[in-house]
Amino acid sequence: MEEEQHLDQHQEHYLELCESPVQFEHASSVNNVFFDEANKQVFAVRSGGATGVVVKGPEDKSSVAFRMDDKGEVKCIKFSIGNKILAVQRTSKSVDFINFIPDYPHTEFTQECKTKNANVLGFCWTNWNEIVFITDQGIEFYQVFPDKRSLKLLKSQSINVNWYQYCPETAVILLSTTVQGNVLQPFAFRNGTMSKMSKFEIELPVVPKPAKLTLSERDIAMAPIYGQLFVMYLKHHSRTANSPSAEVVLYHLPREGACKKTHVLKLNTTGKFALNIVDNLVVVHHQSSQTSLIFDIKLKEPDCAVNTHQPVLSCLPGPSIHPYRIPLSGPAVVPSQPPVPCQLYSSSWSVFQPDIIISASEGYLWYLQVKLPPTVNLLQDKGKLMDFLLRRRDCKMVILSVCSQRVRLSVFLEGGEIGSLPVVATVFDKLNQVYKDYLEAEQAYNVVSDVAMESGPSRGSAAQKRPVRTQAVIDQSDMYTHVLSSFTERKGVSHKFIIAVLMEYIRSLNQFQITVQHYLYELVIKTLVQHNLFYMLHQFLQYHVLSDSKPLACLLLSLESTYPPAHQLSLDMLKRLSTANDEIVEVLLSKQQVLGALRFIRSVGNSGFVTDSVFMFHLVNDLDKKKFLDAARQTGDQMLFYTVFRSFQQRNQRLRGSPAFNPGEHCEDHVVHFKQLFGDQALMKPSTV
Repeated sequence: MEEEQHLDQHQEHYLELCESPVQFEHASSVNNVFFDEANKQVFAVRSGGATGVVVKGPEDKSSVAFRMDDKGEVKCIKFSIGNKILAVQRTSKSVDFINFIPDYPHTEFTQECKTKNANVLGFCWTNWNEIVFITDQGIEFYQVFPDKRSLKLLKSQSINVNWYQYCPETAVILLSTTVQGNVLQPFAFRNGTMSKMSKFEIELPVVPKPAKLTLSERDIAMAPIYGQLFVMYLKHHSRTANSPSAEVVLYHLPREGACKKTHVLKLNTTGKFALNIVDNLVVVHHQSSQTSLIFDIKLKEPDCAVNTHQPVLSCLPGPSIHPYRIPLSGPAVVPSQPPVPCQLYSSSWSVFQPDIIISASEGYLWYLQVKLPPTVNLLQDKGKLMDFLLRRRDCKMVILSVCSQRVRLSVFLEGGEIGSLPVVATVFDKLNQVYKDYLEAEQAYNVVSDVAMESGPSRGSAAQKRPVRTQAVIDQSDMYTHVLSSFTERKGVSHKFIIAVLMEYIRSLNQFQITVQHYLYELVIKTLVQHNLFYMLHQFLQYHVLSDSKPLACLLLSLESTYPPAHQLSLDMLKRLSTANDEIVEVLLSKQQVLGALRFIRSVGNSGFVTDSVFMFHLVNDLDKKKFLDAARQTGDQMLFYTVFRSFQQRNQRLRGSPAFNPGEHCEDHVVHFKQLFGDQALMKPSTV
């Protein structure tokens, strides 16, 4: 129970800031900080760049430092993909460019927006040499030629723009249009093309009169969730609205087709919020209470066009984000100072999609992470918990701990009664459904790959990608190693309950038509033997609850001294396998059951055997003769040795016209022994065929 008590500690912190944040020079009167959502880079620009620009990214290779001429206040600065070209906006009419490609001219060049009287609101790189200007009168899509230090207009669109957002994962730009700002026009970019997607309208709680800009950029977030792009509208509480609390409305934005309102997330509170997407979970931060609500839109089966969701994890006392301490650094003469607590949910925090939190005043960029272990006790419905965990990125060890904890709690809280199995069965079935889906995808991939290889390289290049084995795939080896084997060794647990759990897992595997590995059957048999449940073992084998296999038959043989009927059960299993004839003969000979081995050879009806009686046979190869004679001699039964020896003579006479053994059969020692027992006359006595 100590392990369960340990799991109860610090359960409120189900989010955490990454251990290795991106550190940069904090914002100040001489240092401006910018963030590029596409490359996830932070730009620290000192004195307009004249005294240095330091770029920090999530990887060391994305970090760079340089200087540039101070040509005025920097409004926006971003690298193209791969840090090849730098774009800097200093005025509302143009954007400057600097090549960072080796051997290319480093001199700046400028591009003014094409639309007259338009003001540039910002820009987005959609490729290493493709950029989009967003102006208050539309968008302009350019291709950059770094060698020629020029840009070519590929396409433009005139439209009134209040503000914009960009989703780099899908290369979709969202423009806010109309006076109220709630009509959104998305554009998609791919391979040098710009596509106008279906516009849609955000339903405002109150329509102001006269009309004015109501929908703010802060109210909208855009990010992929479970591989689909969603626009998220943070709908605040209004005194005239029917809803007493705020909510987040999700609009599904497909590449083609109409954008539709699909989900509503109930926040059950009011105040100031911010949104993140972490591991396909919608995380809503509530500043005043310092808590974060977590929603999983797949945890509820859709039952209508717009589905309403309550938080999966929410509103426990204290911060939802685990406390974080910022290390202090001082002059070399000052010893290292102890880290100081970071102010969580600070008003100075800036939140970016999908999972980034930046504190410009402290000079930190964190990636927000979900802590899965605390969710184990926060979600009481274990079926719901398993659905939640199976969709998370780093879930394997937590899922295995849940399985281990679940069977232990069944023992401690419910006495290990069979009635507690339904919850265990539900967990097993959910795991094996994912396991089965992966096995089928892997099999389909192998089939396609084989066909592609047979069809030649021209078709082989079109083969599908190999399915990715995620941590949600919990196979039999994982369950055996981390859950079942240790569970069978626990003291004070009903042995019937242990067997029931093992058989429940095997039942689940069979239900999904997954071949059960022999080591699971071995675990069942060893557990049965350990508790002297031989009658149950006999029933499991008799009714084929445990599938036949050579390893299982060998295990049964090893149990003969403990349970004598296991010997015959093993032979019966080997015979049913029909591919284990050699093993059966070896087993019988090892038990000095020479006649039994001869009878078995005759019973299988192998065309290689020719017999005139139960003891007269034809062996597959000459080496087997010595093996049989060795076994007959070791019994000490002279008549048995005589019978086997004379049978081989008859076989030789039939095949070669002489009873003598060939030198290659290595039976010389047995010939000498036969003469010692029965004399030369018996040896030379002609054999009758």
